[in-house]
Amino acid sequence: MNVTLRLMTAILLPLQWIVIRILGIHLPPEWEAVGAGLAIFGAAFLLSWAAEVAQVDIPQALALAFLALVAVLPEYAVDIYFAWSAGKDPTYIAYATANMTGANRLLIGLGWASVVATFWLKTRHRQVVLDRSRSIELLHLTLATVYSFLIPLKGTLSVLDSVVLLAIFVSYMISASKAKIVEPELDGGVGELLMRMRPNQRRLATVALFVHAGLGIFLSAEPFAEGLLATGRAFAIEEFLLVQWLAPLASESPEFIVAIVFALRGNPGASMGTLVSSKVNQWTLLIGMLPLAYNLSAGHLGAMHLDARQIEEIFLTAAQSLFAVAVLANLSFSLLEAGLFFSLFITQLFFTDPFSRHLYAIAYILLAVTWLIVSRSSRQGLATMVVERWTGKDVASAPQE
Repeated sequence: MNVTLRLMTAILLPLQWIVIRILGIHLPPEWEAVGAGLAIFGAAFLLSWAAEVAQVDIPQALALAFLALVAVLPEYAVDIYFAWSAGKDPTYIAYATANMTGANRLLIGLGWASVVATFWLKTRHRQVVLDRSRSIELLHLTLATVYSFLIPLKGTLSVLDSVVLLAIFVSYMISASKAKIVEPELDGGVGELLMRMRPNQRRLATVALFVHAGLGIFLSAEPFAEGLLATGRAFAIEEFLLVQWLAPLASESPEFIVAIVFALRGNPGASMGTLVSSKVNQWTLLIGMLPLAYNLSAGHLGAMHLDARQIEEIFLTAAQSLFAVAVLANLSFSLLEAGLFFSLFITQLFFTDPFSRHLYAIAYILLAVTWLIVSRSSRQGLATMVVERWTGKDVASAPQE
């Protein structure tokens, strides 16, 4: 697609919904979900392009923090809406949990696997190797994953969880800002188009894209979420499942597409690195923000009490994250490993009973433990990350199998 046409299409997707809201047009629930979902989809592309160009005009450390927030804004808008609504109506806690767990499992089970599969189809290489700088993300993902097992044990999401997870996120951002990381281009075509502008014009265009995308997301989050729920009720589809899988697909599709483009261009390390970074953001900042939104809406301090299904979903998501850390600890991801993750992810969509969720969670944990016992490179990679973090010394890189 022509670069200008891509940019205009991405601008028009939020615009159509902004016009609908301004004119006060009321659509059937399923069309509200579609229209608002398309607005979020287009806004996600606009944010990624604007964030890429903004790096030219702001310091690196600020750019990293800014990019981390921008990259996940579409996903956060929907989930924080559910958490905010839960402060008024506790039934919405289930939807906040569904959206959060779905987004996290989708990212690993489908996103990570797609990168390796795409790279293999393009080059016939069966393995993607990450740069050692990505050990920063993996270490903080490990910390967040270990802590996340406490949430299902407590049966609540509380301000304490927010404090711990946001502290891990801040630590991640500080560490990333000190590392020598070269941010990859998100989209050469649109990025280059904006970069050819004069500095003042470029800055004005960047701000305009941010404002347009932000307005589109702001006006879309509530109708998209409520439209999904109403659609589920109208067509007798379980609302929890719609929120868990369809909502993250709308907000994360642009990120998946960009990652696949990296792989097609022969840069799978940058592609995987981007998705690993997103997983850290979602497993720390996203979860940490939910109790804060809930308490602000409720007007008092209190925990989000989880029912049995929500506890099972978080336990399963934490178990998948643990296995992902064990596999990626040696900074490589093979086609066989990608196939294993995809198979475990896709099959669990057909088994949604409590017994199956526990079975898959236990399988992930056993696989993680077995992997660390059998794979010497994964054990050493994990140990190297810890040593480098706590000693500040650059020790030898972990060997690859």
